[in-house]
Amino acid sequence: MSLISPAARAALEAWLAGQKALRGASENTVDAYARDVTGFLAFITEHKGEAQGIKPLMKLSVSDMRSWMAFTRGQGIGPRSMARKLSAVKSFLRWLSEREGAEISAVLAARAPRFQNKLPRPLAEDAARTMIDTIELQSLKAWVATRDMAVLTLLYGCGLRISEALGLDGRDAPLPDVLRIVGKGGKERVIPVIPAARDAVARYLDLCPWPKEPGAPLFRGVRGGRLAPRAVQKTMARARMQLGLPASATPHAMRHSFATHLLSAGGDLRAIQELLGHASLSTTQTYTSVDQARLMEVYDKAHPKAG
Repeated sequence: MSLISPAARAALEAWLAGQKALRGASENTVDAYARDVTGFLAFITEHKGEAQGIKPLMKLSVSDMRSWMAFTRGQGIGPRSMARKLSAVKSFLRWLSEREGAEISAVLAARAPRFQNKLPRPLAEDAARTMIDTIELQSLKAWVATRDMAVLTLLYGCGLRISEALGLDGRDAPLPDVLRIVGKGGKERVIPVIPAARDAVARYLDLCPWPKEPGAPLFRGVRGGRLAPRAVQKTMARARMQLGLPASATPHAMRHSFATHLLSAGGDLRAIQELLGHASLSTTQTYTSVDQARLMEVYDKAHPKAG
């Protein structure tokens, strides 16, 4: 941040603190905001030829914004990432203009490049079940095998994020009928725990060589620390190669599968939103598109064609 003026740096730190304290943004989100806005401020410094204080920042033009976007896109940044960066920068500038009593509506009107939302890539129901069975075969150590199976059963059976499953502690076991999960942005939700998930975790704990302690990780790595998401991803990658599944068959795809299969079975969209912990129903509605896409695939294969 050496190219940024002290006033702009202090303003950025104050805004980031507000995002974390008032809006409940996660550490990862705050870090991403910091990178995006820092990159923007560094570019503006170079673009203008000197470090920009608060008043100069309030006088930025649409042309300045377009120059930054062109520069960023020229670094190979895709439309989706560009839209995220622009959103962070506009949020910071909006906060700054409100604090300074300045009018920067023209700058805030800068538009991000359009991109097509990628639909979630769930596994088919039989593939999801087979993945859970196959991941248990990836380790010669019985406790590691049952651990990995228990993790995937939680992702698929309860719709947990990988970070949420691996964030469970010993005090959470034996798993109750319902789990209280604190997800993104500190949002708490209550999730029913299916018997298969409770049984899988109990089986893992019976074999785990590490003692179950209330404040210790529930899922442990081979050295006893908290199991890392990367370890689960690597194990699942080996399993999907054996099964001939695409690269999209990741731990997060198990959560997508949970939502899509619930919807296919007639699940209520609002209820699924609550189970997933989505802040917006529009996020959950992407699964409607997935379900329709799968329906059309079946239709195209099964519908009799005129000869």
